[in-house]
Formats: sequence, structure tokens, C-alpha cells
Amino acid sequence: MKKLFICCALFTAFSVSAQKKPLDHSVYDGWQNISEKLISNDGRFIVYTITPQEGDALLVLQKSSGEKLVEIERGYNAAIAEDNSFVVCKIKPFYQKTRDAKIHKKKAEEMPKDSMAIIHLPTLLVEKHANVSSYKLPDKSAAWLAWQYEEIKTDSVCKKSDGAKKDLVDADNDKPSKDKKGNPAILLLKNMSSGKIDSIKSVTEYLFDRHGTKLVLECAGAKKDSVKSSVIVYSLSHAKADTILSGFNDAKSYAWDTVGKQLAFIAERDSSEKSIQKFYKVYTYKEGDDSAQVQITASTPGMHKGWSVSENANLKFSDSGKRLLFSTAPVLPAKDTSLPEFERVSVDIWNYNDDDLMTVQLKNLEKDLQRSYLAVWDIQTKTMAQLADENFREVKETGQGDGAFFYAQTDTGRRVSMQWQGYVLNDIYAIDATTGKRIMIRKNLKGYMYPSYTGKYLLMYDQVKRSYTMYNSETQKLYPVGADIKTALYDEENDVPDDPGTYGIVKWTENDQYVLINDRYDVWKVDPQAKESSVSLTEGRKNKIIYRFAELDQEEKFIKPEEKAVYRIFDEKDKSTGIAVAPDLQSKPVVITKKPMNFTLYRRTVGNDTTVVVFTKESFTQSPDLNAINFSFAKSKDITVGALTQLSHINPQQQHYSWGTAELFTWKAYTGKHTEGVLYKPDNFDATKKYPMIVYFYERNNTTLNNYIPPAPTPSRLNISYFVSNGYVVFVPDIWYTTGHPGKSAYDYILSGTRALIRQGFVDSARIGLQGQSWGGYQTAFLITQTTLYKAAWAGAPVSNMFSAYGGIRWESGFNRQMQYERQQSRIGATIWEKPQLYMENSPMFHLPKIKTPLVIMANDADGAVPWYQGIELFTDMRRLGKQVWMLNYNNEAHNLLERKNRKDIQIREQQFFDWLLKDKTPPSWITNGVPAIMKGRTLGL
Repeated sequence: MKKLFICCALFTAFSVSAQKKPLDHSVYDGWQNISEKLISNDGRFIVYTITPQEGDALLVLQKSSGEKLVEIERGYNAAIAEDNSFVVCKIKPFYQKTRDAKIHKKKAEEMPKDSMAIIHLPTLLVEKHANVSSYKLPDKSAAWLAWQYEEIKTDSVCKKSDGAKKDLVDADNDKPSKDKKGNPAILLLKNMSSGKIDSIKSVTEYLFDRHGTKLVLECAGAKKDSVKSSVIVYSLSHAKADTILSGFNDAKSYAWDTVGKQLAFIAERDSSEKSIQKFYKVYTYKEGDDSAQVQITASTPGMHKGWSVSENANLKFSDSGKRLLFSTAPVLPAKDTSLPEFERVSVDIWNYNDDDLMTVQLKNLEKDLQRSYLAVWDIQTKTMAQLADENFREVKETGQGDGAFFYAQTDTGRRVSMQWQGYVLNDIYAIDATTGKRIMIRKNLKGYMYPSYTGKYLLMYDQVKRSYTMYNSETQKLYPVGADIKTALYDEENDVPDDPGTYGIVKWTENDQYVLINDRYDVWKVDPQAKESSVSLTEGRKNKIIYRFAELDQEEKFIKPEEKAVYRIFDEKDKSTGIAVAPDLQSKPVVITKKPMNFTLYRRTVGNDTTVVVFTKESFTQSPDLNAINFSFAKSKDITVGALTQLSHINPQQQHYSWGTAELFTWKAYTGKHTEGVLYKPDNFDATKKYPMIVYFYERNNTTLNNYIPPAPTPSRLNISYFVSNGYVVFVPDIWYTTGHPGKSAYDYILSGTRALIRQGFVDSARIGLQGQSWGGYQTAFLITQTTLYKAAWAGAPVSNMFSAYGGIRWESGFNRQMQYERQQSRIGATIWEKPQLYMENSPMFHLPKIKTPLVIMANDADGAVPWYQGIELFTDMRRLGKQVWMLNYNNEAHNLLERKNRKDIQIREQQFFDWLLKDKTPPSWITNGVPAIMKGRTLGL
């Protein structure tokens, strides 16, 4: 009986395993991920969205204890009320309904519209409204909710209705609610306590103040009645509406101060509709005023000559409300329209003295036309200070706009060297925020700057000196900080021919008492006055565990010393991750969970006692599901940890498919260095069998060991899950580079790793393929010129000729590619004139006669990173030499495929190519016969 039981058990296990099927290309659309993630202020409620790759999403409301409360089909863009009393979200139309409308080429106004849902807590009543274009609620109040319907043509003027409560409508009905008169309700305003809903017609913009005491409305007038547009301030507590401006052409950029007593915006009311140039003015309104008042115009003292208020201005009150931050811009001359379009000359003039290449200028043209420059208006003294200009384009504010000094950097006149250096040297200035006076702090800094919260200090990292320096604005002294830290504060593993970057900072603490700086493993508390010794808050280095302070709530601009510290930890040895916590910054963190998985943290502090941490947890075999854990500290600082609760359970269908495993593989490279890679094996792996293998690589990927890789049509990298499920071993080796020899470095690590795996006995040495994209594509192309070990190779967007690529343009940015070779990823470390032999050594083009491996190239004609002619050179030269080569050009596609239809197509072709050469499958016609141009659109050759 015992033997029979064992046999039955083995047979059952075998049957379950045998029933699993390999992944195919039809599974992609339904595979899910967790997108939005929200935590209520009290930590009791979690909102998240389960989104398939293609199709209808599901919004879930759940308790952090795990209990599911409400699910909203197609819900997204959610918000939780400040007092945790309700959740609001948008609802997308059915995916298929939108798809059908696109197929039938419906006009924009005929397309299916979004809806909105309000989930009332704790009753869980769900209220839905159709045809909603937007909603808003105050940041710090749950008393009100406003939403706006899709624009409907009407001549109704801005007017409040009789306050009749609206009937709720089905969210899948695309007709808007209507008031008793049958007019479309443009904006609805709901009192969340009483449930009363008012409608206001013809609203074009609306904005609550922070605490929900007022609502500003911009309403369009009816042209047939000659009613002018108006700006209205509506007091929510008194139900009183005051028109503060009317008769303007355009108004925008509304901003409230933090207490809702002041409003600012820009408006233009003097030009005609046909005017080419329009001049905006800054208006402010103060509680108790009869109307908005003009404060700043083109003639305001302090305004640069020929400048005006920018129509792209972003207005913002300082935290105290004593300053208004706005922006200005030069008034550009109007374009000459005296000649008809067909007679106008269109020419780009490249000048060697230009700071930016013409390609960069053209790429940034729209942004530069809209560029504006920071200025400050002192509300009490009614004076203006211009802080930014063409030379000081970016100014960093401090103290939430109230700092005495702001900080800026300028690279004007030095950007030409960006072409080959990949960086610029900046002069650093402190700017008096009251007068605009600039104080030189440092010349020619290569590095980064980190202003303190109040602006008293400016921390700077110097890449050349590999050290931090502090500037004190009160003493105007510059001095080193963190010099007592004996470990490196710069990238210890830097292997490009440039100065190493930094691990960055966490944040400043309250009142600028300390700044928290990262090294490779730990977080250091550093005294900005350089009087106290620096203190490591963590102890990660001795065990090679990286501690990183968890992201704070967005509104927290500094860290309080008594604040509970939450860290994400990563173990470099086994690639496990976890969570560590401490009661304050003075205490060492305690690890509360650590697993051979990958954690991504989202946290919320609740009151003074309990902290709820919500995080995704994943591995290669487990989808990134949402989890929650809570902990608290006693007065003795003893920690109490609650149960870890899994909230979501996505992708249950995975259990029906063969999947695989992921493990670290270590070997000794040809350089003598012991290195790592990630090895993926199929389900039911049998070490006595011989498996085909594909080697995929970029640079270093060992930290991805515990990453989940969903079966998805990728932008062009290897679809690892698919190939492993279909019986391939996949190997992802780390590569360490030597300056001047990137090709040989790839050879030393990829080939040595491949041969080390062959010695394990389970890899079929006659059936190994290569796949790489971009830099990986280059390495693929180079590697097959140096060895005949690989039977099939696939190179996406490869560089084949470093000489011609050196002078090319990265069209997505407009930058020249010289920097790539001299200082960055290509790692040559010299110009083509200094060391042409290195460019020849590392260019596949000069070694093509040695190739015996069939190669597929992807080179797209809209590639913004690698010029697609690099693929053409590789294809035509291999063709000339009689080599087996194919090239895919996805028309109007980017460096990495963006269109999902193209992503799906390349997955199929990649599978067919490798199956042909590594599994002896019959090749499709696109491989054997090609697809002639006359057959394009008639067959895909699959």
C-alpha cells in the first residue's frame, strides 16, 4: 500500500507538471501588473489598479489588513480624501468599445468618454457619473468634490443652478447629467457632508484652495449675448460668488496661497483675437477685495527691457504667502508674414560659436519658445526681483519660496564642449531672493548641487576631486564636509573613462541641522558646519548590504530627527531585499523582513505610533503582488511588527504554464576576475540533458536575479520568460570593461561565461544563440567577428562602424555622439585622431570576413539614439561578403520599439529565427524568401 501511495503521488505530480503548457504569443495581453498604489492617511485603506497589458483594468479598494471592499471595473486615476471618508476615481470606457470607435474612425467628440466613481467610506456606497472629463478635490479637506463634464457646445453663461440634487447615472452611459431646465451641467460641485450638488455652467477652469474654503472658476461668456468671460471666487462656506475680473481674452495659471486668502493668475485683455503678440499681466486677489488687481506688467520696475510676463508662467505663492513666484520671458519679434509661404526661405544656419548644435536647438525649439525665467514679487513692498535669465536658466528655490538665498548655475559659453565631453562645467551662484543680486560661489564645477531646505547651505559634489563641499550663505564661506568619512562617497564600480558620480543624498533634516549622504552601502549623517563627526546611521558595509532611506511622503520637504526611519535593504551577496526600520535617526535600524525576492516600497506613517509599509514583492517565479506590513515602537524603542499581509494575487493563470527558475552563476572570466550572471532554467530541468541556450546581455544585471519578467512583447530585448518556458536555457552574464577595449571586454566575459556553462554539461555547445539590443546589439555584432561558437545572433540597433558613428547625431536629443566614445558607454577614452587604432579594433565592420554566424539586425528609420545607417552599413557589407544576414526596419519606429503591434511582431520573428537554428524548426518565408516591397502589406512572411 505504501509503495502504491508513493507511485500514485509521483504519477499525480508528473500529471500536473505534464499538463502545464509552454507560453505562446497569445498570452501577452492578459498578463497583469499593479499600477497605481495609494494609502489612506490613517493607513487603513489601500487603493491599487490591476492593469492587463491590453484590455480593461480593475481598481481595487482594500483594507491594509487584507479585506477586499470594492472593485471598480476600468477604474484609474484615483484619490483618497484627506479624512479617509471617500475614494474618487475616473473610469475608462470599455477597451473594445474604444477600439471599435477607432476602427470606424470616429471623430474626437464621438469617441467613448470617461466616467467617474465616488466610493463612500465606510458605507461602501458607489456613486457613478458619466461623461466626466476631470475631477478635483482640495489637498487638505474632504468637504468638497468638483467634477467637469466633457465639453459640450452651449451658449449658457456662468451661472449657478437652483441647487437641485442630481440623479445618479450609469457610468457606462455616455450622456451627461442635466439640470431641471435640460441644460448640460458643465461643472458639478458636491458638498460631501450634505450630499447637495450644485451645477455651474460654462466653466473652463477651476481650482480649490488647499483647505477647501474657496473655489476659483473661470467661465466662458456667450458670444451671441456679448457676455464677457469672467473669473469668479466662490466662497464654499458662505455659498457666495464674487466676480473679480471680466472682459478678458485669456486667463490661466491660477494659484492659491497655502491658507486660501490670496489668489494669483495671469490674464490678457488688451489685444484683439487676430493679434500676433499678446501681453499678459499678473493679477492678484486678496480676501475682502472687490476685484483682482494688476500687479505686474511689462513696465513694472525690475522687469528687463524688452521682456514681459510669460504666458507660460507657473505662479506660486511662497509658503508664508509673502512672496509670489512667477516667470518672465523676452518678447520675441513677430514673424515676417509679408511674403507668401511658398516664397519664404527655410534654412538652418549652423555656426561654430553657437553654444548648442543646431540639431539640439531644433529639438528643443518648442521648449525654448515656451521657456520662461523665474522672478519674485514681494507682496508687502510691491517690488520685483528677476532671478533667472538666458544665462541663469534654472534657479533652485529654497524654503518653499521664502528662503533668503536661492541657487543657480550657469554654463553659458561652455556648452560647445558637451559635444565631446558629455558634461559641462558650471559656475555656481547664490542669488539674493529679495534683490536678485548674484554672489559667485564656485567656478567650473563638474558635479551636482543640493541646496538645504532653508537655503542657508549649499552642498556641492565635485566629480573631479570626488568630495563634498559646503557653502554657508550667512558667512559666505566654502569648506569641505564629510571629509572624515573614510569610505568612498563616489561610485566605487565606475568603469567608464570619466570621473565617477556620487551615490547622492537622501534629504536635509529639519532646520538644516544635518544632511544625509549615501555611500555605496550606508547612509551618513553629516554636520553642515563640519564641526561634529559624521555618523553612519546604518551598518551595511561589513555585510555588503545596501541601505537606502525609503521615499518620504511628497509633501515632506525635510526629515524630522524623531521621524521613524524606514529603509529598503539589498544584499549584494545573494541579491535578497527587505525592510529595516528604526525609531529615529539616532538609532540603528532593525531588519523586520528580508527574503530572496525584490521589494519596492511605498510607505505611509500613521499618527505618532504606527507605520504602515505597502510594498510590492516579486521574484522570477512570483508576480509583483502588493503587500502590507505595520510596525510600532514602544517608549523603550522596542519594536512590534504586525503580520505581513499579501493584498493582491495577480496572474493566477501562470500556474497553467511552464515557467522556470532563476539562479546566480559565478565563474572566472578570462581577465581573472570572478564575476556573476543570472542563469534561467526551464521547468523540470534535467542536468543530464542538453539544452539550447540564448545568451542575452547589456552591461551588468546581477541585481535583477529576483525580478519578475512577465511574458510581454518587449521593446526589442530578449523575451526571457517566453524562451525559458519553451525549453531554452537563458544566460545573462555581467560584463566589466577596460577603457579602450569594450569589444574585448565583452568577449572576455560573455565567451568565458558561455564556456563555463558548457562545462557544466547541460548546454548543447552546437546550439547557442546571442541576443542584444543597442549597446548589447553592438556587442553581439562584435562578438560574432571574434568567435564561431554561436550558431545564431540577433542584434538590435547595433553600431557597426565607430568611425562613422563617432560623428553622428542622437536624434532624440540632437546631441553629437562623440561624447559616447570619449567619456561614456562606448569607453574608447580618446578621439579618432588620437587613437584611430582603437576605433578600428572595436568596430565590427573591420572584422566582418571572419563572421560565420547568421545575423538578424533591427535598425529602425526613426531611431533617435543609434543612427539607422549603422545597421545599413552592417547589412550591406555582410551581404557583399556573402554572409547570412537579415535586417528589420520598423517604419517610423524608435530605438526601442514603441508600437505594441511591432513589439508583438518582433517576438514572433525572434522565436522563429532561434527555433530554426537552435531547434531545427522549419524556417518561415521571411527568412527563406524575404518579403519583397510589392508584397508589403499583403503578407508578413510569418
